[in-house]
Amino acid sequence: MIIVVGSINLDLIANVDRLPEPGETVRGSGFATAPGGKGANQALAAARAGAPVRMVGAVGKDAFAAEALALLKAGNVDLSGVGESFASTGTALILVGADGENVIAVVPGANDSVVPGDVAKAFLKKGDVVLLQHEIPLQTVEATLDAARAAGAVSVLNTAPFRAEAAGFVGKADFAVANETEFDLYGEALALSGRDRSARMRDYAQKTGRAIVVTLGGDGVLAATPHDFLTVPALKITPVDTVGAGDTFCGYFGAGLSSGLSLEQALTRAAAAGSLACLKPGAQPAIPLAKDVDAALAER
Repeated sequence: MIIVVGSINLDLIANVDRLPEPGETVRGSGFATAPGGKGANQALAAARAGAPVRMVGAVGKDAFAAEALALLKAGNVDLSGVGESFASTGTALILVGADGENVIAVVPGANDSVVPGDVAKAFLKKGDVVLLQHEIPLQTVEATLDAARAAGAVSVLNTAPFRAEAAGFVGKADFAVANETEFDLYGEALALSGRDRSARMRDYAQKTGRAIVVTLGGDGVLAATPHDFLTVPALKITPVDTVGAGDTFCGYFGAGLSSGLSLEQALTRAAAAGSLACLKPGAQPAIPLAKDVDAALAER
């Protein structure tokens, strides 16, 4: 079972020719809404990868809640651990440039009401894979990491968005997943040694006894464990929208680990899924199905 403890949002997406500079107004070319939130994105990605998934989180008692949960329901994700809050459903305000790059402002809303006591809704057991991110209170993230360890579950922590105060517990995750910018920032916070990123990744793995995965966008993925270092390529694509690609990677990665794939196999499959997620606009609508990932890997 994949257990996701994390955020649930409704994304409000505007397309622009180019991203604005500070203080600048640019004209938009399109607008759409789509279910999002890093936790919900990861849950749907794991479900589309073929894994059974339970979501633990919160939404508001407002009009956004049903739309935010719609694709999770359609994907047969167990939502019994999703509570209702008097706060608004979380929202993400996203600007997407013509080159596929984006800027995002997240309003947590109900996500801030996911407290350590909610971890009990996960019903963690040995063999589960737990997916986490930083869009809920960090004390809840750390409590879930501790609960996963106690239960014998495998934890995968996506360190986005970067929050310096998380540096004290990132090393509790069996697998920490960061993009290159996030890893460099955590590397400074943790005083990692090494002349380059790969060396600092190895230092992280040695100091924590855990694995670190660093995603490099179109350049693929690096992973360091206490005993190994892996390099996995990404698919060659022309991105349309990179929103949700990292979440897709994490969901597929967790599903791969849960199904018994080796680390290299799980990373390869996750990297391919993350690449495919860049070919359509939006976060959850762009998450590929398992058959699409299989086809892409067969053709490479």
